[in-house]
Amino acid sequence: MKIAVTYEDGNVFTHFGRTEQFKIYDITGGKVADAQVVGTDGNGHGALAGMLAGWNVDILICGGIGAGAQSALMEAGIRFYGGVSGSADEAVDALLSGTLAYDANVHCDHSRHGHHDEEHYCGVDTHGCPGSERF
Repeated sequence: MKIAVTYEDGNVFTHFGRTEQFKIYDITGGKVADAQVVGTDGNGHGALAGMLAGWNVDILICGGIGAGAQSALMEAGIRFYGGVSGSADEAVDALLSGTLAYDANVHCDHSRHGHHDEEHYCGVDTHGCPGSERF
């Protein structure tokens, strides 16, 4: 299994569509076997779900995430947990132990992210991914 985290300076980056890096964790036997930081090559928003799918990512941990990105992730079969902050490594450990604190209804105001007057919001639908599930 592979888990990707939006990544900046060791922490979960706050906005999926603007992340410049992901930290990708290879999970074996319920533990982190390997991890690497990869760049997004300037891609953003809609292209990121395709990148994650190409890297065979199963789960995404992030801060805010828009409705379009949510749809793209669901179409790619990638589960996601939004509204997460703090250390990326600790977030992955928490997910693996079933204790990840995430917000299934996280919202972000796009005007703070440079989207200006667009009238949409971010929210996370974990589509049946219980936080207590162990990997």
